[in-house]
Amino acid sequence: MWTTSPGGRCENPRMAEIIQRDGTWTFDGQTLRLVPGHDKSVSLLRKTLGELALPLEALAGIAFEHGKKSGRLRLRLRDGADPLLQATGGKLTDSGDPYQLLVEPDRYGVAEYLVDEVRGALLIEQIPAAPCTAYLLPGPPVPLSVSAGDGTASFDGERVRLEWNWKTEEAKSASGTRSLALADITAVEWQPAVGLENGHLRFTVRNAPTKAPPKYDPNAVELWGFKKDPLMALVAAAVQARLPHPAAPSVPAAAEDAPPAPRRGRPPAPSAEDHDTLLRRLRELG
Repeated sequence: MWTTSPGGRCENPRMAEIIQRDGTWTFDGQTLRLVPGHDKSVSLLRKTLGELALPLEALAGIAFEHGKKSGRLRLRLRDGADPLLQATGGKLTDSGDPYQLLVEPDRYGVAEYLVDEVRGALLIEQIPAAPCTAYLLPGPPVPLSVSAGDGTASFDGERVRLEWNWKTEEAKSASGTRSLALADITAVEWQPAVGLENGHLRFTVRNAPTKAPPKYDPNAVELWGFKKDPLMALVAAAVQARLPHPAAPSVPAAAEDAPPAPRRGRPPAPSAEDHDTLLRRLRELG
């Protein structure tokens, strides 16, 4: 049951939780926690990424899909809220997507209850569906190092280090280990291997553009579709989280030199009467 605090804020004292072999999702009214399961079917990417805490403001929607053998919970995040989704561009597989959960038939009712609770919170709190202009999730923690394909990519929060192995083309490895300062990186791109097409992790470096294939690009790791390839997406996300947000408003040069604007007080919070009216209307609609 939804209640209203003395300050007018809606609170939900109940906890919605679903525990499956694929993972555990827990919602307390403000935060949705996703914990990957330990089953052998859980992807290496999800296990390595670990627990995620999603603030309600980062969510755009949630759905549950029924199936004969199993169902599936799917989260939809607001555009620009998550650096992992920004870096991977919708190319994660269903098994590697941390925002999906397989549900066994005897837990369909629990999944539907969780969906109702999250949707109710989004409606009560009036979370906007508009894209974000700043990341609401921090991205994978650093330092981070992944070996896959023809090299190893490491990131400590300030520099990306690319080291080559014996499978690297000589034209690329001849220049030795690459060290890229975060300030010099303008973009990061992750592409999984699909069919006969190899994937890659590529960094675009300021004043050093290249159109060479990843096989020969000294600022790229070529990926061949092996088990650890998806982990390169975590390196991409960690870097993406520290780059300027692509939707952030640009600051004119003149504005940079202008004195800071005076701080204004916070807008008044909605009154308890407004919340009571909204709650009564929701009850009427069932």
